[in-house]
Amino acid sequence: MANKEKKSPDGVKYFRLAEIEAQNTFKSTWILIHHKVYDVTKFLEEHPGGEEVLREQAGGDATESFEDVGHSSDAREVASQMVIGELHPDDREKLAKPSESLVTTLGEEQSWWPNWFIPAVVAVIVTLVYRIYTTESEV
Repeated sequence: MANKEKKSPDGVKYFRLAEIEAQNTFKSTWILIHHKVYDVTKFLEEHPGGEEVLREQAGGDATESFEDVGHSSDAREVASQMVIGELHPDDREKLAKPSESLVTTLGEEQSWWPNWFIPAVVAVIVTLVYRIYTTESEV
């Protein structure tokens, strides 16, 4: 199969998303991490997490999975030796974005007092209960 890559003036090989997605076989397994294309075919049997982990990501973007595991600097060094190119800049927008964010922000109209008042009331109640308990045990 002839590669349909495009080389940039600085020598970077670019691969289209469709071509990367097609590399999801036992003979050729590619994954994307941070827009870099990795050929992990020869590494499948050596992967400490098992080859199934890589096969699940084959032909797709494995950035989130790779970062969630918290790979060591040694693992990143091994991975850097498998880079064969980068995702074509025109295809980078096509990668699935997370549908929702887990980060929430408070609007400016949000009042600050519940953040201080409620813990203060709880602290006063705990103090009162402690004092009542300690004075009863002294009598």
